[in-house]
Amino acid sequence: MKVLGNGLQFEVEVSGDPQAPAVLLTMGLGMQLTAWPDTLLQALRDAGYRVICYDNRDIGLSTHLDHLGVPNMAWQVIRHRLGWAPKPPYGLQDMAQDALGILDALDLRQAHLVGVSMGGMISQRIAATASERVLSLTSIMSSSGAPRLPGPRSDVMRALLKRPRSRSPEDVVAHTLEIFRLIGSPAYPQDMPVFEQHLMAGARRSYHPEGVARQLMAVVADSGRHSLLDKVSCPTLVLHGTADPLVPMACGQDTAARIAGARFTSIEGMGHDWPPGVAVQLAQHIVPHLKAARA
Repeated sequence: MKVLGNGLQFEVEVSGDPQAPAVLLTMGLGMQLTAWPDTLLQALRDAGYRVICYDNRDIGLSTHLDHLGVPNMAWQVIRHRLGWAPKPPYGLQDMAQDALGILDALDLRQAHLVGVSMGGMISQRIAATASERVLSLTSIMSSSGAPRLPGPRSDVMRALLKRPRSRSPEDVVAHTLEIFRLIGSPAYPQDMPVFEQHLMAGARRSYHPEGVARQLMAVVADSGRHSLLDKVSCPTLVLHGTADPLVPMACGQDTAARIAGARFTSIEGMGHDWPPGVAVQLAQHIVPHLKAARA
């Protein structure tokens, strides 16, 4: 369904008991709401939660902000190397306001926050700047954004900066598979035919690389988030894979260290994806965290 929030239109899917505590799930860079693993969503519903997924701005079926233009990534890299601040079309705090706008549209005063990668960064900002709206925070395969933290492995970065041969669903899926082969979880292999089918459905639903570029600039420009994390007061769980080549585990450890009382849990052999085995692991950690926070 479509809802209006923060002046934009968002595609939102809500499931579970409408009277139950809400869990707002925020996805990562360029990923649609359909990327959330069914195993995790069902575990949350079975545990008695109202589950809310949405397409971030500029992705999927939510508002695309093409009037803001496409960032020149090469020039922004040069600016960064010269020590000049990037100039994104919008910031992660704007995306945090999007999430709050969705809660408002659904008439929800509070929610548990679960965010993956960029979604973890957005969720951190919500928890730091609108604490009265947050029951708990779960930050998965994400980062505090602090200076001097390790970055992506070089081959992963090269793959991320490449583009598909064309905008056809087949070429988009081939390109995405190349990335996931690099960032995937070595201890939890994907069922590749099923995964490829899932990616094809996503590519046919929406493909909007211009929006991904604007989201990426928001992430790159979010250099001050680490200084806000001492304002997070809700129960916090930080989950990270030991084999993450995109956002190394030190980034998650730093996030937890900056939030009072946060609990850090590593998942052995998990990379930067969520195949069925990882989804089971995530659910086994997240559900008890939500229940403890509510208690």
